[in-house]
Amino acid sequence: MTSDLKPRPQILRMRPIIKAECLGKKYYLGRRETVAPTLREALKDSMKSAARLVRRSNGADPNIWALSDVSFEVQAGEVVGIIGRNGAGKSTLLRILARITRPTTGLADLFGRTGSLLGVGTGFQPDLTGRENIYLNGAILGMNKQEITRKFDEIVAFANVEDFLDTPAKRYSSGMYLRLGFAIAAHLEPDILLLDEVLTIADATFQKRCLQKIKDASRDGTTVLFVSHNLNSVEQLCDRALHIDGGKLCDEGKPDIVITNYLKQIAANN
Repeated sequence: MTSDLKPRPQILRMRPIIKAECLGKKYYLGRRETVAPTLREALKDSMKSAARLVRRSNGADPNIWALSDVSFEVQAGEVVGIIGRNGAGKSTLLRILARITRPTTGLADLFGRTGSLLGVGTGFQPDLTGRENIYLNGAILGMNKQEITRKFDEIVAFANVEDFLDTPAKRYSSGMYLRLGFAIAAHLEPDILLLDEVLTIADATFQKRCLQKIKDASRDGTTVLFVSHNLNSVEQLCDRALHIDGGKLCDEGKPDIVITNYLKQIAANN
């Protein structure tokens, strides 16, 4: 009986906490109407629609694949950096993993409670106070009030927003949004933490505190995926790096090797 049970914990540990299979995201180009068009605009748009149909029949298709056939796995406790040029598809990938955007093709499975900071103010209700937003975000993560209260003072101290706790979030500066957003995402004990390159707008002191918090969270078992143009941070913090280019995963492996290949590609294309 004992020998039969021993392998089970090993099998559980080997299951990836994030699994992406053949992810693709297609965006259709062209503007979207926000108000009812005038008769003249409607006639003009109908003519444009007809022209688009002609272009499609001639092989032109007004869409773009932001991601195409991206597959990877991440193990529990790993810190993975995602690098690439602007517009490569990095942020689209994180938005799919965070369940903000649906993939056009493929699947993304995340096995755990996920916290994310994908843009300044993301996840905040502007008419609620900072205090109320902390409890709201904790509830979204599936935490009860007692769990959130236990972390509350630590979040406030890290974000340095004590004097603005009962101020509506819509009156916050971008720096305050960033500090509180990161503090909430990192301190409410997520199994998975997704971070876009929002930290690049933080001052050097807060960046340093954030990077240390990422280290601490990973030591406590949190899996971290973060997009960054700061290649030094990726090399120092990450167990692995992914290089996204043109919507495709073109390289993955040890951060120093992936970064070296990335810089060579940039040099070759300039």
